[in-house]
Amino acid sequence: MKSFLKILPLVLAVAVVMPDMAVAQKRKAKTTSVARKGKTAVRKTKTKKAAPAPSVNSLRNQRDALQKKIRQSEVQLSQTRKDVKKQLSNLAIINAQIDQHQRNIGTIKQTLDTVNTNIGRLETDIQKLAVQLKDRKQKYSRSMLYLYQNRKSSNKMLFLLSSADFTQMARRYRYMKEYSKYQRVQGELVKRKQTELETAKTKLNAERDRHTLLLAKEQDENRQLAVKQTEQQTAVKTLQKQQKNLQATLASDRKEMAALNSKIDYYVKLAIEQERKRREEAERKARELAERKAREERQRKEAAAAAERKQRESQNQKGTASATAQPTSKSAAKEKPAPKAEPTPRYMPNDKEYQLTSNFAANKGRFPMPITGSYLISTHYGSYTMSGMNNVRLDSKGINLTGQSGAQARCIFDGEVTAVFTVSGLKNVMVRHGSYISIYCNLRSVSVSQGQKVSARQTLGAVAPDASGKPNLHFQLRKESATLNPEQWLAR
Repeated sequence: MKSFLKILPLVLAVAVVMPDMAVAQKRKAKTTSVARKGKTAVRKTKTKKAAPAPSVNSLRNQRDALQKKIRQSEVQLSQTRKDVKKQLSNLAIINAQIDQHQRNIGTIKQTLDTVNTNIGRLETDIQKLAVQLKDRKQKYSRSMLYLYQNRKSSNKMLFLLSSADFTQMARRYRYMKEYSKYQRVQGELVKRKQTELETAKTKLNAERDRHTLLLAKEQDENRQLAVKQTEQQTAVKTLQKQQKNLQATLASDRKEMAALNSKIDYYVKLAIEQERKRREEAERKARELAERKAREERQRKEAAAAAERKQRESQNQKGTASATAQPTSKSAAKEKPAPKAEPTPRYMPNDKEYQLTSNFAANKGRFPMPITGSYLISTHYGSYTMSGMNNVRLDSKGINLTGQSGAQARCIFDGEVTAVFTVSGLKNVMVRHGSYISIYCNLRSVSVSQGQKVSARQTLGAVAPDASGKPNLHFQLRKESATLNPEQWLAR
């Protein structure tokens, strides 16, 4: 027991020191591990070689490859937009063809109604003629039957010679003559009614043939219409799949059209100002001419009055012999100033020009189309949605006429070329007809110049093709600065 008590302090001291030693060992081990890791990292850093810097050639190659990709992307985007634009143009042409077919079908139906009315009228006439012909034949048959039954007693000579006296003979002769005339008339009436009946039947057959042809034409138009409507649906579906590119193409087209309209507005204002100045100058010259004529007339009257006054004074002089007065009178007559010749009038307003303005308005609905050859109205005037594309809204200050290869723009009326200008590489011509102005756009070449006088139907230039490859003329009509609907003025 005593020995245990002796070693107890030693055990307690060891128990206290051991935990501290364990903590110290853990710290030492951790420090050693970190130091080892640091040495390893240093060794790896020392052993790993630095990456070489890229060469100039490799950077150039990377740049060229990147630029090539960019160009390919731009070409692809441009081609996509061209395809969209072409599809839009084709859709516009298809819509115009559908409108044309529908208009043709409407015209055919109206003609069919007229033909059916004619057929009904002819059938009624034939029935009436048949009844009249039957009546005439019956009367003629009764007449012939009567003659046959009385053939023995109807001998003309016997009938005349059996008369009691000359008066009765004359009456019988007149009766025979009138009866013969009646028979002849009846025969002619039968022939005439027969001819009228045959003519009516011929007309009826012609109208029925016409009806058959119109029905066949209507069926053909309906088939073509169905084909075009199928093409329209296909084009619409294709465009709807490219909605983003479609909107971008439409935005680009609107910008180009806005630039064109801005240029047109500028030249229209310029033309209006020139016309105003020209009229003011003409009015000023006309006033000057009228004032000059009035002044010359006053001077002539004053001179005449002075000469007459001088002549009276000479006649009233006292103590002057009549022989002396006569030469005085003659000298006075000689001194009388001769009337001056009227000066040649200077520039006056052109009456034909003002008349031309009046004729322009009077010819509404009869002007020739501003494009040669067959055509389609592919874009209409005003704001509207494209058929089949509810989200595509168009706004046009004129109309687009799609023509055939080699189509030319032609002037719709006599006038003067006031401007020839270029927008987006295409030429445009503006012609003034008094207060009215016609504009012909999208021309690849022009055959007139500014200030040139042009006449109706005169060629102005060759129409340029659109994205579909067909000539497309944009035509506008204005009165001063106000736009007009060309479709209401052109003959169709």
